[in-house]
Amino acid sequence: MTQRGRATRSTGPTGKPRRADGPRGGDRVGSPRGDLAARRARLRAVIEPVVNEAGYDLEDVTVSPAGRRHVVRVIVDADGGISLDAVADVSRAVSAALDAAEEAGGDILAGEYQLEVSSPGVDRPLTLPRHWRRNVGRLVKVTARGGLPGQRADQPAEQPAGDRQVTGRVVEADDERVVLETDSGRAEFRHAELGPGRVQVEFSRLDEVGDDELGDNEDIDDIDDEDDVEDEER
Repeated sequence: MTQRGRATRSTGPTGKPRRADGPRGGDRVGSPRGDLAARRARLRAVIEPVVNEAGYDLEDVTVSPAGRRHVVRVIVDADGGISLDAVADVSRAVSAALDAAEEAGGDILAGEYQLEVSSPGVDRPLTLPRHWRRNVGRLVKVTARGGLPGQRADQPAEQPAGDRQVTGRVVEADDERVVLETDSGRAEFRHAELGPGRVQVEFSRLDEVGDDELGDNEDIDDIDDEDDVEDEER
C-alpha cells in the first residue's frame, strides 16, 4: 500500500524559517481569524499558478500560528501521486514565488513563517471528482444521500429514506459519477449524492505493495531519522 504525505520539506535559506519585514498592523500573530483567511487567499493567489505550471493540483493551503511565527502548509497532488523529489521541486518553486511577490511589494504574509509542502495523506477526505479518480481500487467509507441508488438490476434493493453510510471499493470514477463495489453489489452514484469519502487503511493488503513503493517508504523513514538526529544535535 502506498503511503503518501508522510514527509514534508521546509523551504527558505538553509531550510530555516523565512522572514518578511515584520508584523504590520492587523497581520500580527494572534490576529482575528478573518486575517488568517485573508492571508490564506493571498497565498493561494501566488502559489496556485506555480503549482499548476509544474503540472500538479493545489489541494489546500493553510496558515496556522505557531508561537511568534506562522506555518504555511501546502498540499499538492497529481494523477499517479507525487514523488518526494517532485515535492522538493515544488517547494523550491513556491518559495521563490513568495520571495518574488514580497520583493514586488505584495502584502503576502508579514512576519516570520515556515513553508511546508507535502502530498495528501490517506486521511484527507475525497471531495472532488479527481480525488475519487485517484483512489480507484481503494476501499472507502462515505455517506450516500438516499442510500444505494443505481444498484444493479439483478440485485434490487429498497430505497431507504435518508442518508446511509456505505463502505465499498472504488471500481470506476469520472467527472460525473463514482461506482462502488459494496457487499450488496455494485452501486453507482453521482458526485452530488456523496458526502466526503474516507479511504480505509487495509493492513491485509500490505503484501501487495511493490518494491518501488517499499523504496519510497524507506526514503521517508530515512528523512524522519535524519530529522531526529538533527534535533538531538541541537
